[in-house]
Amino acid sequence: MDIAFLAIAEAQQLYHWLPAALELSRRDDVHVHVLSPSEKILDLVAGYDREARLNRIRLRRFARKADSLFRQPSRLATLIGNYDVIARFPLLVATEISTAWLRRVPGFSSRLVLIKHGAGDREGGYKKRHADFDLTLVAGEKDRRRMIDRGLCAADAVKVGGYPKFELKAAPQRFFPDDKPLLLYNPHFDPQLSSWINHGPAILATLEALEGWNVIIAPHSKLAQRVPPIHSDAPHIMVDMGSRRSIDMSYTMSADIYLGDVSSQVYEYLIRPRPCIFLNLDRRPCDGDAYAHWRLGQVIDHIDALPGALGQAGHLQPGFVAAQEAAMRDSIDLSPVPASVRQADILLDFAKSQS
Repeated sequence: MDIAFLAIAEAQQLYHWLPAALELSRRDDVHVHVLSPSEKILDLVAGYDREARLNRIRLRRFARKADSLFRQPSRLATLIGNYDVIARFPLLVATEISTAWLRRVPGFSSRLVLIKHGAGDREGGYKKRHADFDLTLVAGEKDRRRMIDRGLCAADAVKVGGYPKFELKAAPQRFFPDDKPLLLYNPHFDPQLSSWINHGPAILATLEALEGWNVIIAPHSKLAQRVPPIHSDAPHIMVDMGSRRSIDMSYTMSADIYLGDVSSQVYEYLIRPRPCIFLNLDRRPCDGDAYAHWRLGQVIDHIDALPGALGQAGHLQPGFVAAQEAAMRDSIDLSPVPASVRQADILLDFAKSQS
């Protein structure tokens, strides 16, 4: 049996499918292929594939810019330009919905499986093209329910497979020479929802003026590619505009407080209940699914309120623990069975049902 994983997105999505690919590669009579136009992505995959079981295939690259973990060629150009290679696999697994464009090619017959990356609440995570996949794997019941309610999946075409990224998570680390508590600021890229787009200078000035805290500013990799580089000379601030540590949970595992807006990384941080502060600096209504996680911590609508929110975060946290744990149970199914095994079983059962 041949199963191909399409790695045509940026590196942060790799962690949502790689554990299942590695698990499948250990199964009898299963051949797992990884297709990517990026040598850097394939090298990152190889670093986790210690037994060299995955067949890595370099696709033609249609881009003038240098190869990068965080900047990939046009997905459509990659799909069309490599169609003959991609379409020969009977089962294709992707983490991005651009792959659904293959449905428009006459004669395309491969089955498409989507592993939905992340476990966030933003409405941008639900697009019409989701409906073009034969099977969708989600992290928890929340996404399964929302996909069905939005008419994007039939009930039997969306399965809960857990969150395999947790199996590759980095260990907590120390990033500063002292023992001050660590604040992680993780702004999202969505221009309609991001705290950084309209308020970056004020936020940076406030973070630079903080006393008694170390701060890591690690924007979503897509935001890091779209805005001028964030720079600070403050000794208690570290900025990461895109590195492996920004995507392998190094920061979410190490932080004492999470500061953000709508990034799904808040659920990676809440693998252990800890204080959260959310920025509503544009004073948007906090109703609707997109802001469901804002019930899990303090919400401030002026950046001047940040020092006070930090000061009372520890005192208020016990009142948020129950909500954080309930949100995690709904967003990410933490079964005793590893997510990689669950996803691999689901994919194999689906492949056998199609043969």
